Amino acid sequence: MKKSILIFSLILLVFSCGSKKKAVNKTTKSKPRTERVVKGSQSTNTPDKNNPVQTTNNPKYSGTPTEQYIQLYGPIAQNEMRLYGIPASITLAQGILESGSGQGRLSVEANNHFGIKCHEWTGAKIYHDDDAHQECFRKYNDARYSFRDHSLFLKERKRYYKLFELRQDDYKGWARELRAAGYATDRKYPDKLISLIERYELYKYDQVVLGKNTSQPSNSESVSMAITHQIMKGDTLYSLSKRYNTTVDEIKRLNNLTSNALTIGDILVVKSE
Repeated sequence: MKKSILIFSLILLVFSCGSKKKAVNKTTKSKPRTERVVKGSQSTNTPDKNNPVQTTNNPKYSGTPTEQYIQLYGPIAQNEMRLYGIPASITLAQGILESGSGQGRLSVEANNHFGIKCHEWTGAKIYHDDDAHQECFRKYNDARYSFRDHSLFLKERKRYYKLFELRQDDYKGWARELRAAGYATDRKYPDKLISLIERYELYKYDQVVLGKNTSQPSNSESVSMAITHQIMKGDTLYSLSKRYNTTVDEIKRLNNLTSNALTIGDILVVKSE
């Protein structure tokens, strides 16, 4: 009898230990719950590329993006007209059309308002789909240099010589001759330029330069321009720095140059006034 009681007690003891062991194991396997943190959810102050800071966030300018574009770049186009004889109205209309009023990718990321491609350009570059996939376009430190390059593009190419035989107030003639000379293949290109000029009265910018109207269009500002130099045989960055009383590093900075190599015929900004 005692033997039976002893065996029964041992069985109870074994089952009791097993239950406790399972309970302990279950407790140790459980893990505390944690909240998942998503990085980068905070808002940032990164500018919207579709709304360039120099226009939409500038209290000096108002109206639609096109109106702001005209107010900002009108004085620059007038300065180019004084220097190179290209009607400011034509330059502005082309800039509006080519850059999407300054909101296209090339103008926002590369300050390239006229879609000028690299050719033998030695400065900074940007690649963009155009007539072909990922074509090379020039990249500028400032939009003003794009306007200067546009003036030189027309002035220095023989196929555009007829433009400069036209009166500077003949914006219709300029618009038509641009297409005739091969600037654009779009048959409606002249009509688009003329429409922009007349809709926004861009011819008034020409009249001021020509002295036909002494009242400058509203919301304009005086703009200083850069000094440029066309590379000739024998030119070096060092010789240019001495000639224009600047430094090699400054010339490289203004043109986004990564080396000292120069290409004859290129236009460099050598000094910013």
